[in-house]
Amino acid sequence: MTSKEITLFRENLLTWFETYHRKLPWRETEDPYRIWVSEVMLQQTQVKKVLEYYQKFVSKFPDVKSLAAAPLQDLLKTWEGLGYYARARNLHKAAQVVIRDLKGKVPADYAAFRELPGVGEYIAAAVQSIAFNHSYAVVDGNVKRVIARLFLINAPINQSASGKVFQEKADLLLDHTAPGIFNQAMMELGATLCRPQSPTCVICPVNTGCRAFQTARQAEFPVRRKSKPLPEYHIVAGVIHKSDRILITQRKLEGLLGGLWEFPGGKIWEKEAAEQACSRAIREETNLLVEPIEYLTRVKHTYTHFKIVMDVFHCHYRSGEVVLNEAVDYRWITVDQIDQFPFPRSNHKFISLLTQGKEDSNE
Repeated sequence: MTSKEITLFRENLLTWFETYHRKLPWRETEDPYRIWVSEVMLQQTQVKKVLEYYQKFVSKFPDVKSLAAAPLQDLLKTWEGLGYYARARNLHKAAQVVIRDLKGKVPADYAAFRELPGVGEYIAAAVQSIAFNHSYAVVDGNVKRVIARLFLINAPINQSASGKVFQEKADLLLDHTAPGIFNQAMMELGATLCRPQSPTCVICPVNTGCRAFQTARQAEFPVRRKSKPLPEYHIVAGVIHKSDRILITQRKLEGLLGGLWEFPGGKIWEKEAAEQACSRAIREETNLLVEPIEYLTRVKHTYTHFKIVMDVFHCHYRSGEVVLNEAVDYRWITVDQIDQFPFPRSNHKFISLLTQGKEDSNE
């Protein structure tokens, strides 16, 4: 693009955005903290999903101070179902750093903000540009798609080595007089018009400068490297009954689903029956001797890098005292207390069966 074409591109994009942008709650605030929260939530998550959580979150944690002071379990419970829980844990740590070391203020400096836990290049560029009007171009999946079509870029958008190519083009296009609004406009364009499938190119405000549209090659871009099929693991989980209590265990803070609670279990060995695996895995994980007495359900769930098929059993406690292997804490709770703890979505797929049974028995 020539400098004249870039200027026209910016003007057309910003004019379109001013008229057609979606009304989103995080666009109605200038508070750096709330903008930061929204950008963390929006990472790898659709706007529709974030809308379910954002208002509830900022109502409960209205500022950095309240977030930093909150118990992590309260934060995880509020975040429950939004996924990618490392985002919540890092946001919590970062808020504590802001209160402890930065006088309670979100840094209006890219380098200082970038040093906070969980703040990568995208989050830093988004918050610094939107909250402080600093000239940093954001590059997310939507922006990559727009850029790939504008310039006919063959670099795969899902390959980390391609990041530099897209960042250079984003930096070239950035409107330095209104970087925050421009970044939001680029993301909005990708989310609403320049969609992965069936983009609405004929009404796109920048289609005259889009090489993919001009050559009718929109369907060819962006290029995506073919991913390997996700591995699938067959696992078991047990709802262990001891009088009127059931056992839940807490995962380590580090790693997948860190800090969440779950029903104990583990992987099924090759040629092992699910009932046997349930007894064995629970013994290995908790030191308890249990007997599977009733099959509850099968749950299928997909994570970012793998899938699980989980068979769930009601189990009768036989003997033993809890000695944890991988988990860091445990509770014997009543079914009524389940809502007090944050659980992975895979567990929620059968928790409703437990609570429903409890409700039915009380009718």
